[in-house]
Amino acid sequence: MSLHGSLSIEQCHIARRECFDYDRTMKEGPDIALLGSLIGDPARANILTALMSGKALTATELASEAGVTVQTASSHLKKLQDGHLLRQRKQGRHRYFTLADDDVGSILEAMMGLAAKRGLVRTRTGPKDDALRKARVCYNHLAGDLGVAIYDGMVSRGYLAETDDAVSLTRAGEDFAVQFGVDLATLSKSRRPMCKSCLDWSSRRTHLAGSLGTALLNRFYDLGWASRVDGSRVVEFTGRGERQLLKMFAAVS
Repeated sequence: MSLHGSLSIEQCHIARRECFDYDRTMKEGPDIALLGSLIGDPARANILTALMSGKALTATELASEAGVTVQTASSHLKKLQDGHLLRQRKQGRHRYFTLADDDVGSILEAMMGLAAKRGLVRTRTGPKDDALRKARVCYNHLAGDLGVAIYDGMVSRGYLAETDDAVSLTRAGEDFAVQFGVDLATLSKSRRPMCKSCLDWSSRRTHLAGSLGTALLNRFYDLGWASRVDGSRVVEFTGRGERQLLKMFAAVS
């Protein structure tokens, strides 16, 4: 007669031994294996990528993005929440999901960059590819060629100071941001870092994240320089908006 459901006594002993052997191989410190397993599942990877748009999406919308049923998506969403990669927000009878914070967006962008560098890309391409590479939302800030141009220009103009492991806004940068219409007083009260460097997956160079990166993108929207393309991460600049941006943030030698 079998014990523990359909497992025999011998099978239970083997299972216990394998579990013990696994525990003995575990090392102290952050569990990158768990993080990798959460991100590595194709459906969960599609869910996380969809949320890189910065929009809050429902389980039904994310199920469509992942190509799975709503029931299956709900299971994936619970695992991602338990792993602190997602946040859930309730509004009335609806539940919406977003990435947990900037750190999650940054690690996803960095992984995309590594995948692109190693040639691990999806074979399906389309007309949006060039637009995504030019300007797109990276969770809540601007990425792509124009995002990189902004970062390079701010560094060369002395608005941003780089160290080995951080980037910060200089006094000249503070003056520039205020003149551009950014409310630094409010940003300084936020728990989020003012400035963060984020590795751009398409150009494999740095663009600006953090609360300042978000504020600059919102300012571009307010000025009418750019707008989001519906159903996409693409940020589309007007001709005038792109010229103004490149003029204001052009790198100097």
